[in-house]
Amino acid sequence: MAKNKFKTGEKAPETGKYKVDELVNGGSPSGVIEEISLQEGDQFPPSPGDQDAVYWVRA
Repeated sequence: MAKNKFKTGEKAPETGKYKVDELVNGGSPSGVIEEISLQEGDQFPPSPGDQDAVYWVRA
């Protein structure tokens, strides 16, 4: 079974576009969430608006 959520700090399994799904602490991110592009092996960053740990999903 493929993992489909990626936490801030993990490495991207493949090159592509990703977007914020939810905050790690369970809340909702504030502000406009844009897609980011990552290369395979790049580290997932914190939320662009809040700088909080988040879960990312493929866009």
